[in-house]
Amino acid sequence: MTAPTWQKSSYCAQGNSCIHVAALTPGTVNLTESGDPTGAIIQAAPTAWAALLRTLKEAHPHD
Repeated sequence: MTAPTWQKSSYCAQGNSCIHVAALTPGTVNLTESGDPTGAIIQAAPTAWAALLRTLKEAHPHD
């Protein structure tokens, strides 16, 4: 099994407060934080992930 490829948020500044995203299994989006990327991993369906991103963009349209 190959190691997952985590993508860091484009809104991440320096430090340990970054979200990382990876597709570890088909049909899931996995999230973790940069302070411990192999620690707690949250899994979400792609539709739930898309809804979260859409909600965040609507709440902060100019960020």
